[in-house]
Amino acid sequence: MSNRITNTIAACLLIFMLFMAVFSMRNDSLTMDELAHLPAGYSYLIKKDMRLNPEHPPLIKDLAALPLLFIKGISFPDNIKAWQEDINGQWDFGHYFLYETGNPTEKMIFWSRIPMVLVLLLLGFYVFKWAKEIFGNLPGLLALFFFSFSPTLLAHGRLVTTDIGAAAGIFIATYYFLRVLKEPTKKNILIAGISFGLAQLVKFTAILLVPFFGFLTLIWVLLKAKKNKKEELKEPKSFIIYFLLFTIVLIVGFLLVWLVYQYHVLDYPPERQARDIEFLLSSHPIRFLGPFLSKVAKIPILRAFGQYLLGLFLVFQRASFGHTTYFLGEVSAGGWRNYFPIVYIIKEPLAFYLLTTISLIFLAWKIKRPFWQEPFQRLLIWIQNHFPEFSMLSFIFLYWASSLSSPLNIGVRHLLPVFTFTILLVSKGTMGWLRSPHCYLKCSFLILLLLWQAISVISIYPHFLTFFNEIVGGPDKGYIYVVDSNLDWGQDLKGLAKWVNDQEIKEIYVDYFGGSDPKFHLKEKYRSWWGTRDKNELPKGSYLAVSASLYQGGRGKPVPGFSQSHSYYLWLSERDLVKKIGYSIFVFYID
Repeated sequence: MSNRITNTIAACLLIFMLFMAVFSMRNDSLTMDELAHLPAGYSYLIKKDMRLNPEHPPLIKDLAALPLLFIKGISFPDNIKAWQEDINGQWDFGHYFLYETGNPTEKMIFWSRIPMVLVLLLLGFYVFKWAKEIFGNLPGLLALFFFSFSPTLLAHGRLVTTDIGAAAGIFIATYYFLRVLKEPTKKNILIAGISFGLAQLVKFTAILLVPFFGFLTLIWVLLKAKKNKKEELKEPKSFIIYFLLFTIVLIVGFLLVWLVYQYHVLDYPPERQARDIEFLLSSHPIRFLGPFLSKVAKIPILRAFGQYLLGLFLVFQRASFGHTTYFLGEVSAGGWRNYFPIVYIIKEPLAFYLLTTISLIFLAWKIKRPFWQEPFQRLLIWIQNHFPEFSMLSFIFLYWASSLSSPLNIGVRHLLPVFTFTILLVSKGTMGWLRSPHCYLKCSFLILLLLWQAISVISIYPHFLTFFNEIVGGPDKGYIYVVDSNLDWGQDLKGLAKWVNDQEIKEIYVDYFGGSDPKFHLKEKYRSWWGTRDKNELPKGSYLAVSASLYQGGRGKPVPGFSQSHSYYLWLSERDLVKKIGYSIFVFYID
């Protein structure tokens, strides 16, 4: 296939993804994390003050808030307690900013998501670019197809959150770092350093790139030393050269981090910053961090790094404590070891997993000889000839190991950084399988699988967030297995309001999980409800709407040691479900 045809098909796939993302998000309500991210980003741009949402780097929030600078009539409530007195009062401030100031909320939400879609498309471009460069035109198109028809990427690539930014930052930074190892020119080093810095500015999980790049540098040096034994370049000299390259990339990246954070603390009063840091890190296991970083915040040239390190240590702190959620019939705050593997398996199309399995079997078949015959020598030769694939596998292993060790189980979105690398490897494996005997039969089978994936994803439009594959019965049964950002992040509140109006219901009790405001959408029809409230307080003949996350959280079996409220929605099992709004809000009639 010619480059022109290949690039045209790739452009069509990206345009298709653009329309799918933009049109599917129009009726989505504000999701949970967007309530904190969007107002924080706007405050950074106009106040140069990062007192809100310091646990996430600023770049994605800045991008989301950029369109708001061109929307007239937005007022910034800097006179309220959440801004003036509270320490990281992001939730109260976000609610007030979006729903209590008369700001054009719906317009702000829609336009803030457009930059996120552009980040998604940028990532798609690099997926195609890298796959095409190292594997060829057809694997490049296949990789872009898998990317464009990933329900998880479509769902989270249009929301004001850091997840798609993390995937893009890590993938692009890895691409350019490998270019440095292969061709260490000044241009490549500078681009790699900037890419590394941008990755650090979108999500703190990108800090994994430091040990990852260090590992790749070490392996590259060892391979180069082995290959050039008889040449002038010796191991010590080679190690020093590439260690310097690795160090320069990191220095350039962290200089960019300093520059961007410096802007974000320009008008953040040093005394206020120091006080906030000490309070936010007061419960950190490493006791001296709070006092130490609060002193750093008072040194003008180091204030930026003080704020950056605050966010980094807040993420480590949160990851070690977990999060209360529902999974496979249980409720826990400490997480489950099998959470991410199971969620990953049920949240992507089965066709992709079948091709993953085929690729692995094909790889095993290609080994031919028993793997125990000269395994080290054969592995070394493979790495020398397939260093990009080795790099991708290494990051997948590193990231999975990090995810499995964390009790913070809140969604498959946290695995997005490994999606892109996996897509490239499966695309290569699939095309290699096709080139073996019985090509026409295999091509027909591949076309059927790709059609299956495309149809399964398009059929869920516009509810990409709620996609579950056939293993668990699709999106209608997904809530039985897992909730939170895998299914219910508050995106269907507008759908509930439309249904209530269409049914001419006069009032409805709502227990809502998400970032939006039920009163904003339901107005005078809204009645507040919460799970632990006495069910006898519900009038007969009334309607009750419960978000899936809260519904299952109140029905799941508590794990041993779970001390929070539980079992408070078991009584709803005796009630008939009147309506399910977008798979994530359950409506009951109380008779």
